[in-house]
Amino acid sequence: MIKSFLIVGLGGGAGSMLRYAVQKIFQPQHAGVFPSGTLLVNIAGCFLIGILWSLFSRSLTVSEEMKLLLMTGFCGGFTTFSAFTLEGIGLLKENKTALFIIYLTASVVGGLLATFIGIRIIK
Repeated sequence: MIKSFLIVGLGGGAGSMLRYAVQKIFQPQHAGVFPSGTLLVNIAGCFLIGILWSLFSRSLTVSEEMKLLLMTGFCGGFTTFSAFTLEGIGLLKENKTALFIIYLTASVVGGLLATFIGIRIIK
């Protein structure tokens, strides 16, 4: 059990560090601007987890540790629902309702589509 926690933590740490780097590169530096960095990591993470799930479901040789490392740890650390909700509330507080609706729709629909595409690419 402790080994599993450490594996998830290792993957989550790597995912979190990559998310931070991507957000710093792609997130506009001005407050109140569309949160493109978070949207990008969430869509990319959905795409990646779709690919991994499809690959791992086809292979009987993939260890549970590898699934924990990459899917639970890395993808869980890379994507961020909490930042998504905080940035959404920020857009609403700034009366940017149209941007909020675009962000909400792009995140949810885009995330679902990215996961589906990731699964379909491998099948």
